[in-house]
Amino acid sequence: MPIAAGIYYAVHQGEDSARLREKPPILLLHGAGSRGQAWPVEIRRLASYRVFALDLPGHGRSAGAGHHSIAAYAGSLAAFLSALGIYQAAFLGHDMGGAIALALALDHPQRTVAVGLMAAAARFDLPRRLLEDSAIPSTLPRAVEWIVHRSFGPLHDPRDAETLSSHLLETRPGVLHGDLLACSQFDAHDRLDQAGCPALVLCGSEDRLTPPAATHSLAARLPDSQLRLIHGTGHMVMVEQPQAVASALTTWLESVPFQRGKG
Repeated sequence: MPIAAGIYYAVHQGEDSARLREKPPILLLHGAGSRGQAWPVEIRRLASYRVFALDLPGHGRSAGAGHHSIAAYAGSLAAFLSALGIYQAAFLGHDMGGAIALALALDHPQRTVAVGLMAAAARFDLPRRLLEDSAIPSTLPRAVEWIVHRSFGPLHDPRDAETLSSHLLETRPGVLHGDLLACSQFDAHDRLDQAGCPALVLCGSEDRLTPPAATHSLAARLPDSQLRLIHGTGHMVMVEQPQAVASALTTWLESVPFQRGKG
């Protein structure tokens, strides 16, 4: 089982080994209470890229109890790169993973080639009741139901909602609450103009957790960003329309300049 710096990962090597040397490695950062396997195969196997699908600390098959701050997760990712001898990477994050990618761009710019921010925001507006419910085992199912109910667009496959619910309920006690707490305390709004790498901001038109207005604001404040709206999808945009998201990511990544650094 591949583990580096306490983080479990699965890696896809791409189809063209020669081109891999010309492209940045990609790290997929999942959302709150989730795991690397939640990424659709279309994204985990982007052609011509080395793609790492991670279980963040405390999630899935990774060790630990999770963190209570976005900065701590970003620090774990920097240590992960060092453990594998990778100097720079592109970080593609969903939800909390997007916040972690943004923190890496701001706090570890030398390690960050580019960031893809999916259903993410510079700050999250989470209701206090959700944080309270997620902290107590007896009310955790109510917190999960609240999240799942707001995670999909009107045309989603009901099986996707069932899978998300199962993943969140299977997360170790306290980890989902810690993730939500980390998101509630995250606020990069006043620092966005300091981001020095290219960014793709991608969201679903029907997202009720990170509404399009929030992602439009995020894209507008980032110095080098592109905005992509996937119509008819909700917060789980990459699950609802995996091919459209994979295509948008590939097109954007091809435009990102990359010079191999040390390591």
